[in-house]
Amino acid sequence: MLHGIEFFTATCLNWQPLLVPDERKDIVMDSLKFMVQDNRIWLYAFVIMPNHIHLIWRRRDDWINKNIEQMFLKFTAQQIKFRLVETAPEELELYRSTQTDRKYHFWERRPFKATMYNRKVANQKLEYIHYNPVKAGLCNLSEDYTYSSARYYELNKDDWGFITHYEEHL
Repeated sequence: MLHGIEFFTATCLNWQPLLVPDERKDIVMDSLKFMVQDNRIWLYAFVIMPNHIHLIWRRRDDWINKNIEQMFLKFTAQQIKFRLVETAPEELELYRSTQTDRKYHFWERRPFKATMYNRKVANQKLEYIHYNPVKAGLCNLSEDYTYSSARYYELNKDDWGFITHYEEHL
């Protein structure tokens, strides 16, 4: 039985290609790295697509009752906004919010989250996220896509330095 391992998907507002530039993908990666190094989560798998992300992660004990998803999305949105203000202010208009609680909106509300309770489901989700870039035509082999944990699982190469194999926490 897997304990508290979650599959998480966040989609960019209106499926727009917000995450095409690598510098924006790096913002997501830096945030994940911080959360791992600050002992908030274990990160088991990820893929950052042009318009959405998939994660497999687990909260650390001190963060069980905290909304890490909201913290993660709020921080990444804020950092992306700062970057857009500097480099592409005209693109900001694509993300102008219709809500009164914010000026810009980068992530769709209500991201998808599901707890995985067995190895079979975890393996299915792992294959799904790693095959995502291949299916989208971004690469021929999942391990060739830079912003993914596929190389970690397929080639045993930890290019990022903060991924934990999910089987370590079964």
